[in-house]
Amino acid sequence: MDILVCIKRIPDISGQITLDASGTDIDDSGLGHTTSAHEECAVELAIQTAAATGGKVTVLTLGPAEAVEQLRAAVGVGANDGILIETEDPGAFGPEDIAQVIGDVIRDRAEGGQSFDLVLLGNDAADTGDFQVPIRLAYDLEYPVLTGIQTLSASTGSGSDRSGSSGGGSIEARGIGPAGTEIFSLELPAVIAVQEGGVDPRYPSITGRMKAKKARIAEYVAPEPGAGNPRIGLELPPDTANEVTILGEGPDAAGALVDVLEEIGVIRS
Repeated sequence: MDILVCIKRIPDISGQITLDASGTDIDDSGLGHTTSAHEECAVELAIQTAAATGGKVTVLTLGPAEAVEQLRAAVGVGANDGILIETEDPGAFGPEDIAQVIGDVIRDRAEGGQSFDLVLLGNDAADTGDFQVPIRLAYDLEYPVLTGIQTLSASTGSGSDRSGSSGGGSIEARGIGPAGTEIFSLELPAVIAVQEGGVDPRYPSITGRMKAKKARIAEYVAPEPGAGNPRIGLELPPDTANEVTILGEGPDAAGALVDVLEEIGVIRS
């Protein structure tokens, strides 16, 4: 089973967060970059599933040239190769644009003889909170889709579909719903949005790091984003005071301190 995993280069938000001039994305000029936990789990599930079915894993991202770092990180833990859809302004691409671009690449690969039985994505974007891409991509490809999935098990089959996928197999997917564990059986090809918590992403080995440096990364140039697909505006939470000055001495100061600790929820009366 050949699997495509779509990942996103996101800012490492452990530092101070500010928004860019458009107000629709995080200003990452002074931040490091990584991949979201959802997508790390998607990569791990893809590697496990491909190993169990004799397939391979390709990782894809839409972003600047520097995003090859995230592709090679995925190769370092077990993916086989990568696809970079290069654009210097990924923030200009809304969910509909991104789904369309990914779909076009999948169709182009199918015409060239490389098909994907399963497409995995993160359940939502860790930086902007977008959660539409998996569903929009499935609609574009006319594939069934599941969201909020944490574990997978697969069986292979034969035959092919209109997009060139080998098809004929099925996937059992599990996720956590309001009433507990939910189990789905889905015919392939399919799109699945992965939520963290079902597997533990692996760390790259020395051999994996060496392999990642030499891995083949195919490059596409992203088209112009659609004009009718605006990004959602973001707002930072208001600043809150993190210092409190207690005036007075003796019992009065102690009582005032207790009142403050109760107000911010540190202690309860």
